[in-house]
Amino acid sequence: MSANGPDKVLVINSGSSSLKFRLFSMESESVLAKGIVERIGSPDASRTYQREGGEKMTADVQADDHGQALNHVTTMLTHPEHGVLESLTEVEAIGHRVLHGGEEFSEPVLVNTAVKDAIRRYFDLGPLHNPANLQGIEACEKMIPGVPNVAVFDTAFHKTMPRHAYLYAIPLELYEKYHIRKYGFHGTSHKFVTEAAAAYLKKPLDQLTIITCHLGNGSSLAAIKNGKVYDTTMGLTPLQGLIMGTRSGGIDPAVVFYLANKGYTIPELDRMLNKESGLLAISGTGTGDMRDLVAAAESGQPDAVNAFAMFAHRTALYIGGYYTLLGGVDAIIFTGGIGENSHPARQAIANNLRALGVELDDEKNKATFGTLGTISREGSRTPVIVIPTNEELMIARETFRLVSAG
Repeated sequence: MSANGPDKVLVINSGSSSLKFRLFSMESESVLAKGIVERIGSPDASRTYQREGGEKMTADVQADDHGQALNHVTTMLTHPEHGVLESLTEVEAIGHRVLHGGEEFSEPVLVNTAVKDAIRRYFDLGPLHNPANLQGIEACEKMIPGVPNVAVFDTAFHKTMPRHAYLYAIPLELYEKYHIRKYGFHGTSHKFVTEAAAAYLKKPLDQLTIITCHLGNGSSLAAIKNGKVYDTTMGLTPLQGLIMGTRSGGIDPAVVFYLANKGYTIPELDRMLNKESGLLAISGTGTGDMRDLVAAAESGQPDAVNAFAMFAHRTALYIGGYYTLLGGVDAIIFTGGIGENSHPARQAIANNLRALGVELDDEKNKATFGTLGTISREGSRTPVIVIPTNEELMIARETFRLVSAG
């Protein structure tokens, strides 16, 4: 470890059947290597690995669990020909994305027994993610012993929401007994682009008021007041809020009761609303991908035209509401796969926001693809900026800060 803190930081994002990784050199914040092990637990498991400046290498592997998946990762990182490390002892800290931290965590934390117990307690709130996140942590503890592991929670950045913003209008005893409330997600991304916006606008973070729009297969907005989250669109789970790739977003809760009375089971409804709804269900394209939707809408397919309008309508509805609650903003920020790369989606949303003084520059909007830049016209009352997110780098930074401070 250097005098200023850890240099080599490994970032792990464990999904239910995948393990993504990036190895950073924090001195330059550069990626030394990255990749993913997919379809863990399946006979079709595969590993993709790419070192800085090298070709992407893919191979079929046996990965019955996250421990075996991590073994494939570490084998490549220390490979005599393709690796970037002489040995695993060069890894000085490991940062983990953890979906749900409930009400306990407002900052990243060093993993210990109590933290792991807390992650387990939130299995029922993050059933697809928290168990896998914990498996990734425990695999690292066994494979790379003695190295500090840091948990970075998706929910943490949203902990500043006021009580009137995060409570649901249901009996308070349900909040007190089961902690049912709005938590919000994509917090690592919202935090990254908030800090990046403060730097870009040359404004102190504690004086920055913006709306961050993380638009991708999963989408959420955050209202940022003086650098802190005031409200966000996702709720108890990532299902609430915007129309997404396969998630319904907000619907009348009575739809669930109605369909249950028609014979649908709870698991069927859960799968439908999370994996079989959203743009996939309404676009007529057979996918939840915005690129397919734009192409189909531009060719005049009625369902696609309507789905595109629904997406823009719902997103603008929340932006307008947050703009009002914040009393105006320094900027609206687009990020995420759609926010960074789909100029038609950005334009459609902006067309619904003219009352807020949003005017996009057509040339700038079309030319901005995955790059940082202002896409609003000069003189637009409300600036609109595209800021590429980097959740892995944010996790690496959080890990570096915490381990350095310790």
